Amino acid sequence: MAAPASAPAPKPRRMLLRIAASIVLLLVLGTATLGTWFYFAARSTLPQLDGTIQLAGLSAPVTVIRDRQGVPHLTARSLQDLFFAQGFVTAQDRFWQMDVTRRYAAGEMAEILGAKFLEHDREQRILGMRQAAERTAAALGPRERACFETYAQGVNAFIDANRDRPPIEFRVLRYRPRPWQISDSMLIGLFMSQLLNHGQYLDEIRRETILAKLGPELTADLYPTTSWRDRPPGSQKRSDIGEKTQTGEDQPVSRSRAWVRLDGGAALEALLEETPAIGSNNWVISGAHTVAGKPLLSNDMHLPHRIPNTWYEAHLEMRDAAPPQDGGKQDEYPYNVAGFTLPGVPFVIVGHNARIAWGFTNLNPDVADVYVETFNDNGEYLTPEGWRKPEIRQERIRVRGGADAPAGVVVTRHGPIITSLVPGETRQLALKWGAITDPAFSSVPFLEVNAAQNWEEFRRAFSRFGGPAQNVVYADVDGHIGYQAAGRIPIRAAGDGSLPVPGHDDAHEWISVIPFDQLPSVFDPPSGILATANNRITPDGYPHSLATQWFPPYRVERIYRVLESGRKFTAADMLALQMDVQSDYDRFLAEQFAAAVDRAQNPSQRARAAADLMRAWDGHMTPESAAATLAVQSRINLFRLLLEPKLGLDYKLYRWGLQSVALENIVRQRPKRWLPEKYSSYDELFTAAVEAAVSDPDAPRNLATWRWGKFLSLQLQHPLFGSVPELRRWAGPPPVEQSGGSYTVKQTSRTGGVSERMTVDFANLDASTFNILTGQSGQIFSPHYMDHFPAWHEGRSFLLPFTPAALKNAQVHHLILQPAK
Repeated sequence: MAAPASAPAPKPRRMLLRIAASIVLLLVLGTATLGTWFYFAARSTLPQLDGTIQLAGLSAPVTVIRDRQGVPHLTARSLQDLFFAQGFVTAQDRFWQMDVTRRYAAGEMAEILGAKFLEHDREQRILGMRQAAERTAAALGPRERACFETYAQGVNAFIDANRDRPPIEFRVLRYRPRPWQISDSMLIGLFMSQLLNHGQYLDEIRRETILAKLGPELTADLYPTTSWRDRPPGSQKRSDIGEKTQTGEDQPVSRSRAWVRLDGGAALEALLEETPAIGSNNWVISGAHTVAGKPLLSNDMHLPHRIPNTWYEAHLEMRDAAPPQDGGKQDEYPYNVAGFTLPGVPFVIVGHNARIAWGFTNLNPDVADVYVETFNDNGEYLTPEGWRKPEIRQERIRVRGGADAPAGVVVTRHGPIITSLVPGETRQLALKWGAITDPAFSSVPFLEVNAAQNWEEFRRAFSRFGGPAQNVVYADVDGHIGYQAAGRIPIRAAGDGSLPVPGHDDAHEWISVIPFDQLPSVFDPPSGILATANNRITPDGYPHSLATQWFPPYRVERIYRVLESGRKFTAADMLALQMDVQSDYDRFLAEQFAAAVDRAQNPSQRARAAADLMRAWDGHMTPESAAATLAVQSRINLFRLLLEPKLGLDYKLYRWGLQSVALENIVRQRPKRWLPEKYSSYDELFTAAVEAAVSDPDAPRNLATWRWGKFLSLQLQHPLFGSVPELRRWAGPPPVEQSGGSYTVKQTSRTGGVSERMTVDFANLDASTFNILTGQSGQIFSPHYMDHFPAWHEGRSFLLPFTPAALKNAQVHHLILQPAK
């Protein structure tokens, strides 16, 4: 018997299925079409790397050779053509980054990305970043102005040549870039100053709140400015200091004179997170410490991570140039320099020429003060001469997809009123920040720095450097090494800039700046070793106040320990030191936690397991380390248990560059004034910190499997395309586990860390190594978009060819920029 035929589906159901299938098909086809368009559109914007490009504005041909890592080596017959070509070639790889950076600095992001950037844009408008950039541009000397003008012409030549195929980000966001101006380059320089120094004003206000709650004694404990571990450049090798006895009696917790200040490059993250890695390392050793008998100079600057990355490598050479227009002799102006450039700015910022090399760390000077202004009902503010009308600046912020947003700015003699930027603040607070109030604080003498041939010329060039103030290490082919602090740092009539001050009188005004010849400087020290890591650089008895806080001394202490070991070093050894992940600070705390648990009366089994792991730990912050995770989590909880009883929720306001030193002092000296009432001893307190760590909901059942690398994982993505699931594999590298920590030479966090690594080898400049975070290109389908990342993560680097013979062997692309007929 035949099976009965199945009943046909009702017509409405069949119709719905067909409609659904059609919608799915359309979505698939639409996605495929969009993906195909995106791929070919993005590929079409990749730069021409070979052949010839004719450009109006050049006076003679410029050769552009790109090596295996995509680094451009530019050779021109004049400085004007050289910087024109630098602007053009940098824009080939990084123009959208350049455009977004100038917009971000000026407060023009809402115009392209919508209202979510309104708060940011208002802050930048209040600060007056665009106006400050224009003042800085107007203050340039004739020779520097010519360099910036020709660089801008080169960028604009790129814009003009690519109007029909701009970088893909412009096409996705549907906007056209405006021409490049000198003030845009100044904006990018100001943005770097903001990144490194601007957060200081919040530190002052937060410290004021904490002082009001704790009083001067406890506040001083939280804000140390020196450590027994300090190693200012040129200081003698310090004898190891044994651990202090722990009597439990009140002892003076280490404090220092109020010379120093540092903001660490940015405001520190909340205590419940790891301190961000916004620092840097640099060191130089003489030939007495190297295998080849010539100096080695290393630098790794730590900044927030981003794609595209901060730095762009380049080699700039001028040959057969005509004499300078001011009549100087040509042999006085050799120009052949390689290293890291800042996209949007001419010159090489950190690197070497044929005779000298230099590297930076942030000096972290106190160049920003908060003044409490007194206003009357007429909108006037009080000055020593009486009541004065402030400047009123009306800003209008364009908002994509919405109405323009007004932003009124009030400016006093000290600077803009920033009250609206401080949550809960009602006083009229004015910000005096050198970068926005005085163009001299942004002076950029890199033309002279790049051309310097010896220590005297190097120092003469940096005597004009405005900021952000830097620790600069130096080496040259003649075997000399040196250190120089550089930048404009104010001298105040009174105070050290650590707290807000009254604005109605002149009692706390800036009366001058520290003369360059009085800034710390060292040349050819007997030890043959110089290093900085954002640590205190002022020797005992130094007469000026450079800063009110520094970064902790643990990184520089570790660097000196390795370099003073008596070994002879190679460039490979310098890279290994840059990758060093030993944390003596965290190991010390782990030992304290383990010992406390051992002495505790009734610790939990998990606390005992944690103590066993920490007791056996060697201090290496490796990805697989459970002990590193336990030590850091216990440390974070210890700080909370110490501060919350005295500050309540305001404990989250506590930020200080040397907060780790404050905690070390308390742990070592165990003063009764800091022991919370609910604990009978510090051992009980330390055990409670461990118990809190192992009770964390993220802690695994088996503590031995708690990986530090997972706790400190890194995921980098393009700011636009990383949010599109279909593009993530091309928009950024896969997530990786990291080694290192806040207090290791390889300073690491989830959001920041090493932005570049460099070692210059004066035994053979072609053996010098350079690498950046992701790659030379900012264009998503370029082969150089992410090709640096594996080496950056794994601790490898690349040779940067310098001599013609080395460059010939490394050449991959050859382009001629030809004057248009």
